[in-house]
Amino acid sequence: MSKKMKNIRRLAALVLGLVALNLLSVYVHKRMDLTEEKRFTISEPVKKVLKGTDQPVTVYLFLKGDLPSGFRMLGQNATELLQEFKDYSGGKVHYKSVSPDELVPGSTSIWADTLEAMNILPINLTVQLKAGEESKYVYPAAAVVSEGKIIPVNLYSGTRTIITPADLNQAESMFEYKFAEAIHKLKEDVKPMVAYATGNGEPVDAETYDLVENVLHPNYSVFTLDLEKEEVIPDTFKVLLLVKPSKQFTDEQKLKIDQYVMRGGKLLAFVDRLEAEMDSLQIKNEVVAYDRNLNLQDLFFKYGVRINPDLIMDLQSDFLPFDVNNSGQYEFLHWNYFPLFQPNQNSVVTKNVGLVAGRFANSIDTVKADGVRKTFLLGTSSNSRTIETPALISGSENRNAPVDAAFNRGNIPAAVLLEGRFTSLFRNRLSLEQIERLNVQGLPFIPENTTENKMIIVSDGDIVLNSVYRSQPVPMGVNPFTIGSQYEYQFANRSFVENCLAYLVNEAGLMTAKSKDLKLRLLDTKKVNEGKAVWQILSFLTPALLVLLAGALYQIIRNRKYRSKKG
Repeated sequence: MSKKMKNIRRLAALVLGLVALNLLSVYVHKRMDLTEEKRFTISEPVKKVLKGTDQPVTVYLFLKGDLPSGFRMLGQNATELLQEFKDYSGGKVHYKSVSPDELVPGSTSIWADTLEAMNILPINLTVQLKAGEESKYVYPAAAVVSEGKIIPVNLYSGTRTIITPADLNQAESMFEYKFAEAIHKLKEDVKPMVAYATGNGEPVDAETYDLVENVLHPNYSVFTLDLEKEEVIPDTFKVLLLVKPSKQFTDEQKLKIDQYVMRGGKLLAFVDRLEAEMDSLQIKNEVVAYDRNLNLQDLFFKYGVRINPDLIMDLQSDFLPFDVNNSGQYEFLHWNYFPLFQPNQNSVVTKNVGLVAGRFANSIDTVKADGVRKTFLLGTSSNSRTIETPALISGSENRNAPVDAAFNRGNIPAAVLLEGRFTSLFRNRLSLEQIERLNVQGLPFIPENTTENKMIIVSDGDIVLNSVYRSQPVPMGVNPFTIGSQYEYQFANRSFVENCLAYLVNEAGLMTAKSKDLKLRLLDTKKVNEGKAVWQILSFLTPALLVLLAGALYQIIRNRKYRSKKG
């Protein structure tokens, strides 16, 4: 065989090998995760959900087109993760990048309208052009679709149009959980049932609009349950939601809650121990905060937590307008009774959650309860304090600057997660009549949990409620007094409530996907600026020098080869 023919065959084999390798890479994807925090490793609960996917799932990603670099990076990161989802699901999960202006498959409406109907709103970018300014709407979102069901996924919950590296990192860290949760919801034939307790003065008006319409209805089957009238809390309810009761609980009502918990029911309680309302303060300019006497303290104490009869004050707080000089000229000042709570970033419930806005909140302590683990979820800043009650709250307090020296406490807790086996408050305390009544209902008295249970107690009932501005409800976490001002902002109250419910209800363990700590490794800006010129020169010269060096070596080797042949 001639030398020429051998070279042709080698070249053909090389070309065929490269083609085969490229074709194989289309169908087989494998990458090694060398990052310290296992940034690119899918968590085991998510793998289980993906491997258990029976029906085809399509993820429509709306980060397509001419976008700012931050949003393009979001889209690229989401695409890489979805490719991993596709591999682990055995090809059941597919993804497509589409424009929000495209039609929904099998529908006459566009994706933008569908997303807005699901409360996924766009970010309005103002694009600078030579001819002026143009408004451009961007949907940093996705839609997970299977068998006609659509689950929206909000990939970026911020409101800023310029994404910082920290924002990008935080959004990316939530991708795995958000996509997996949406796929898991598609598999649920029936939404989990949640009971909203009534009968003790709980709000049921416009203050609960955001909770009901944007948190509960899209994800759960929600029912109101009157604790006074119902004989028992059915076990079909995954969670009993107790929101800002204002009337005293009877022992019979507490027994219903207690036995529901003993049978494995989850409790999520947002409770104000003190009576202190902003409406009264506006009318009278001062109000006395006093104990509501809800008669829940012994129940919570038995489970391992105590809501204290005090008020939290924090220098890290929301704003209110004050007439500082009695001149009719209002100035926005921090109102220390509206603390901005810091979530515990070491808990999967509150990881990557922003500041949570509170109002007239109480502090929480934990007490000894055998077999119960306690994790604080919300706490104050390092500049906070508590005041004992009854306390006089005056609207004129902010005319003088607060005494900062008094705000010398930090991380005062206002929400706690309790996990373990709870013991009944009524153990060895029930009358024969009460025991007989339970037996008639087919629910014999249970003195303690037989399996692990969990509950979340929050010492601020306003966290879960929304305000009403000009006869219209606003999202929870929005202060109506700052609407239209430079201080208007939506805090992370909704995310906090959503996470609490998801942790209590979701048995797939998907919340562990949020526990990843994606470290942000930024360059030292000062050193970059100092050595900028050097690195620019090196980046230009190094490739050119390498090419010249390679050419010189090739020429030397070639010369030696032919000299040896001549010799």
